[in-house]
Amino acid sequence: MPKTIQAGFAYFAMVLGAGFALGLVRVPVVVPRLGERWAELLEMPIMAIAIYLAAGVILRQFPEIGSPRRSIIAGVLALALMVAVELALAALIRGMAPAQFIGSRDPVSGSVYLVLLLVFAVMPRLRLSAR
Repeated sequence: MPKTIQAGFAYFAMVLGAGFALGLVRVPVVVPRLGERWAELLEMPIMAIAIYLAAGVILRQFPEIGSPRRSIIAGVLALALMVAVELALAALIRGMAPAQFIGSRDPVSGSVYLVLLLVFAVMPRLRLSAR
């Protein structure tokens, strides 16, 4: 199980890093030109690719998660970490309670983001099946 936990943390870190890097471009460059909704929607396919690639990396680096159960555990752990970090950053940086943060999301891009989070959780399992 410790390797599964390490894989979940690694997966989370890779995708968080990609999202952070994209945010450095999205917020100051794209949002002022296109608005929050379109900037987030343009970022989603890039994040989907990052998720796909990161899932492949953890499956190669952590062969111990090569079972359906362990790959799902790693993905769900990564999802829990991602949600926890996002809610913590919303509280620390924006002073928002979790309900406020969720309510402040754009209905369109927020819905797409929710689907992408679910894809993030199951992608290690999906990539495992594709082998």
